[in-house]
Parts: sequence; structure tokens; C-alpha cells
Amino acid sequence: MIARRPKVPHARDARVVLFTRPGCHLCEQAEEVVADVCERTGDSWTTVDITGDRALVEAFTDQVPVTFVDGHQHDFWRVDATRLGAALTR
Repeated sequence: MIARRPKVPHARDARVVLFTRPGCHLCEQAEEVVADVCERTGDSWTTVDITGDRALVEAFTDQVPVTFVDGHQHDFWRVDATRLGAALTR
């Protein structure tokens, strides 16, 4: 059976959603990049700890950090500042 992709919450107040888990050094780096880019573009962002949701753990545990922009998956593992900035200016 193929695991179903969970419905990704589209935060009403955030264009960028960063899925993370505690103790993940890539998540910490991604959070710094997202914060910097969003500060420059004026866009809002939030983080979601996947460990509180079984469906998110099943979907993203091997990919965190996972970045969504406007409800669509944008990146995983590493966040490229240039690419994220371009996505936010479209």
C-alpha cells in the first residue's frame, strides 16, 4: 500500500511553511535561511514540528527540513536562498 501524502496545512498567515523536527541541524540551517529571505522580501513564515503528527512523520521524516511556499512543496533537506527568494517574488 502506498502511503498517502498528508494534507499540508496552508498557514493562513504565512506564505512559507518549514517542516522540521527537534535536533535536526539541517532544520536549524534552513530556519536561518528562511528567516533571512522572508525578512528581505517581507513575507511571513512559520515552522511546523512534524513529530506531533503521525502523517507528517510518515511523509517527511527522511526529507526534513521540507519547505512549502503558498501550499506547494518547494524544497527539502537544504533551502537555497536565491531559489526561495525567486519563488516569493513570483
